[in-house]
Amino acid sequence: MRVILAEDDVLLREGLGSLLERSGCEVVGSTGDASMLPQLVRDTAPDVVVVDVRMPPTHTTEGLQAAREIREEFPETAILVLSAHIEVEHAMELLASGKGIGYQLKSRVTDVNEFVDTLHRVAQGGSVLDPALVRELVTANRRSDPLAVLSTREQEVLALMAEGRSNAGIAHRLWITEGTVEKHVRSVLAKLDLPETEDDHRRILAVLTFLETR
Repeated sequence: MRVILAEDDVLLREGLGSLLERSGCEVVGSTGDASMLPQLVRDTAPDVVVVDVRMPPTHTTEGLQAAREIREEFPETAILVLSAHIEVEHAMELLASGKGIGYQLKSRVTDVNEFVDTLHRVAQGGSVLDPALVRELVTANRRSDPLAVLSTREQEVLALMAEGRSNAGIAHRLWITEGTVEKHVRSVLAKLDLPETEDDHRRILAVLTFLETR
């Protein structure tokens, strides 16, 4: 897996690069300047880009802006965004841009195998949300809650879908069979009024509905 790292914290960037190289990934480029990132992608054609949200010069959304440019020009390039904070609006915007998107808190980058697994899932077209963000959304209250039609188990399945888990992964976490998960997923999509189509990513649409309940 070919990876680009865009992070202005030199220690974090070098540390991630070293960990990924030791885990069998190929770090084909790194930068602390978000403005250089799109050209770096053009030059190296990575499988996945890991980018911080807040980068110089203003430390606001430079990384996110670079990610948008990459997604427009290279829609097949996966993007994993790292953030020091839970930023729901950014997470929703990223998920809406299609497949191969991840959003993870920097504080969660403590288990190398888990982080590499996240990169692989994003590179393979998955949409991965940090569990801390998912928990915040699960516990948030809204007057009009479209998820009220879902059973407790269906909401658990949807929360794990939002983390980017496959049906097999959800089955493992909930100690149920994969067939049972498939039935729950079908029920969730039906109750959220997401009919089968050839163009829409129904799981992503379900996750967006989930996020909008915050």
